[in-house]
Amino acid sequence: MTYVIAQPCVDLKDKACVDECPVDCIYEGKRSLYIHPEECVDCGACEPVCPVEAIFYEDDVPEEWSDYYRANVDFFKTIGSPGGAQALGPLDFDDPMIAALPPQQH
Repeated sequence: MTYVIAQPCVDLKDKACVDECPVDCIYEGKRSLYIHPEECVDCGACEPVCPVEAIFYEDDVPEEWSDYYRANVDFFKTIGSPGGAQALGPLDFDDPMIAALPPQQH
């Protein structure tokens, strides 16, 4: 099981969750943040600090954002498991579903 970052993060990327993550498993895409499903240790530290409530436990993702689980998993298909977001730095791509979204107003 893992945590998932959903739609409220798109075009916001507050990064309070990144500071709280003890295992550095929250990666930055072009328009959103993504939690690596294999690196996440399910500690839940990220969820309460998200100012827009974009982070959900995998089984608790609201129905309207259910495809964000797939987006979080698929984001890592090209980069694999780098073992830490800070060393990799921001990436210049997103899952195609997220890349196709209209700009989000916050």
